[in-house]
Amino acid sequence: MARTRSNAAVRDVVDILTSDHEEMLDLLEQIENTSDPAQRRDLADTLIAEVVRHAVAEEMFVYPAIEEHLPNGAEDVEHDRMEHDEIVQVMKQMEDLDPSDPAFMERVGDLQVLLRHHAHGEESTQFPQLRAHIPAELLIEIGEKVENAKKLAPTRPHPNAPHSELFHKTLGVGVGMIDRIRDWLTGRTTG
Repeated sequence: MARTRSNAAVRDVVDILTSDHEEMLDLLEQIENTSDPAQRRDLADTLIAEVVRHAVAEEMFVYPAIEEHLPNGAEDVEHDRMEHDEIVQVMKQMEDLDPSDPAFMERVGDLQVLLRHHAHGEESTQFPQLRAHIPAELLIEIGEKVENAKKLAPTRPHPNAPHSELFHKTLGVGVGMIDRIRDWLTGRTTG
């Protein structure tokens, strides 16, 4: 549900992340519903970029808020980081597969299971807790930071990179710039 401030609709971080989840699951469905390998690759590259940007923004701004404001926040964040690592591993495998290879669609299925599980956990437990424990204005501010972070975040999976706020705020912007240059040079679709 969108919050309002000064009579203008403003989305908070929960609205933004929930919308991201819906877009990711829609892209997965589109991948499953096409038999054209080139279209599969473009959709998968867009999906991978969206998931990476989303995860990086969460690790930069949402996870610190969870750790600070939610009961058992540190444990929840550690669990989420482990899930992000699993997701990154599968995306890296997808990135390296030919979309006409049956293994590609197996990885798409694996990714769908992981993303649905991760999104469900956040939407059913963490997001309601965020709204219960963090003032609406701060949730809007975090949402703005998440949106800005996604613009500079990497677009490719980096399995050896740490899932940490410090890494993303110091080196992640450079990694993101290199990814966007590679995307442009190769014509890779990233949304």
